[in-house]
Amino acid sequence: MDAKTSPSQKTKLVSESGRSAPVNMRRWLIIIGGALALLVFLFVGFNAFRSMMIARFFANNKPPPVSVSVAEAKSEVLPRLLVGIGDLAAVHQVDVTTDVNGRVTEILFTPGARVKAGDPLLQIFDAPDQSDLASYKAQTLAASLALDRAKALAAKQFGPQATVDQAQATYDQANAAVAKTEAIISQKRIKAPFDGDLGVRKVELGQYLSAGTQIVSLTDLSRLYLNFTATEKVRAVLDVGQTVRVAVDAYPNRTFEAKITTIEPQISADTRNVRIQATLENPDRILKPGMFATTKVELPSEGAVVTVPETSVDYTLYGDSVYLIEETKGDDGKPNGFKATRTFVKAGDRVDGKAVILSGIKAGDRVVAVGQLKLQSGSAVTISADPPPPVPAQPPRN
Repeated sequence: MDAKTSPSQKTKLVSESGRSAPVNMRRWLIIIGGALALLVFLFVGFNAFRSMMIARFFANNKPPPVSVSVAEAKSEVLPRLLVGIGDLAAVHQVDVTTDVNGRVTEILFTPGARVKAGDPLLQIFDAPDQSDLASYKAQTLAASLALDRAKALAAKQFGPQATVDQAQATYDQANAAVAKTEAIISQKRIKAPFDGDLGVRKVELGQYLSAGTQIVSLTDLSRLYLNFTATEKVRAVLDVGQTVRVAVDAYPNRTFEAKITTIEPQISADTRNVRIQATLENPDRILKPGMFATTKVELPSEGAVVTVPETSVDYTLYGDSVYLIEETKGDDGKPNGFKATRTFVKAGDRVDGKAVILSGIKAGDRVVAVGQLKLQSGSAVTISADPPPPVPAQPPRN
């Protein structure tokens, strides 16, 4: 500063520099704030623009229609089947045993052979009994002769009636001894009680048997019992004589028929089930007692019901559903394709590859039969020219 500057000029310069500093600061704050606002605007605008472009991309980039096979819901009369599980039991089955003690002297059967009622199976040592029988028969002959002489003398008034009565009693005692000995001998010759098939031999020649020892099993395979249970709510529609379809794991491609012959009159207090017994003819003898069986009882029909192929129904924890085929229209109101809409239904029984639909769709509606795994509700679809798979001749058992 020049030394010649007056004091008044110095005061003026200081005051002007003090006013210019706040003005420059406000200017910089305004510039910085504007720049930040511009950056925020650009960032928000960019995100909005990006979201709009992504939405437009996905709106114009729809997935191609899914090819599916379609089946039509039909109204038809199906047999009502009560499905259950049971087991087979022989009508006649026994473990052949001995009634008396003794040593085996003869084995008269072949394990696994088929025998008739009365065929001998085993002989127990009976020589002492045979001797007793011969003795008692001789006594019977002597008593018979004595009785005849007593009767002849009494008829001529040469002997008392008491002698005749005594001779008659002696004769009857001798006959009783013979009958008893013959019964003991018959007990030692074991015979088949009915026609059937023998099992595995459980005794050996020369073995000493105690009363009740098992010798061999005997089973009549010509007719079997089918035992199964049903819930009490279906008891009213069950009756003797109804047909039962039977399937066993040993013969998966065959179905057998039985008739209900007995229904337990009491309901189990523990399970609230009723026990049912059906009789099954087994002429080929291929079914065996103890086999596990799947049963289907034919109940009276309830009339026509709506059915779809069993493959059409999607069974989940959230409910049963089908994909219903609906026609879509463009902006001009003309049809331009199809879409599949998930529709929840109430499914009933499954019979021979068909599912009964109690509510949710009606006869004539078209549903997806094959291809549900690739669909979401509302997906565009094209109907395949290939028909849905046919119902197998022997559909899987429930």
